[in-house]
Amino acid sequence: MRSDVTLRPLDRNLLTDLLLAAVEDADPLEVMPPVEGPGGWTPERRAAFVRFHESRSLAADPVETTFAISASGRVVGAARLCPVEKRAGTAEAGVWIGRSHRGAGVGGAVLRLLLDRARAAGFASVYVSTTPHNLAVRALMAGIGADLVRDGDALTACVDLRADA
Repeated sequence: MRSDVTLRPLDRNLLTDLLLAAVEDADPLEVMPPVEGPGGWTPERRAAFVRFHESRSLAADPVETTFAISASGRVVGAARLCPVEKRAGTAEAGVWIGRSHRGAGVGGAVLRLLLDRARAAGFASVYVSTTPHNLAVRALMAGIGADLVRDGDALTACVDLRADA
């Protein structure tokens, strides 16, 4: 596992670095909900990215915990844990990594760190959902022994954190 990959709780200063990483190395649709208007990182889309994180993880009553992913000291993506309302003790995991850092072991390190964070926060399981064509997530989940099952147009898995403790 890469030892230079860390998760840092998102704060306002890291949000600036996260936006820069997204603009430099990701498509807006990979990292945030769609925004009306022309494609690319328009000023409106950049502002929406900031508002999205302010409303989700930096709000007075956050709905999820977001972490900036750092590799070799540079922010290269984000990971999140969001409690699942209808599944007590379960958090949904989400990750995006800048394109130039994919395929270099960052994802595997992030997944392990994120599962550790979820366990430390008291979650008993972590839910993951992806698309059938996302081979990277499929490989990561297989790497930790998690079985993905088809759920409509998605593949999902629920990782039991107690089994790894």
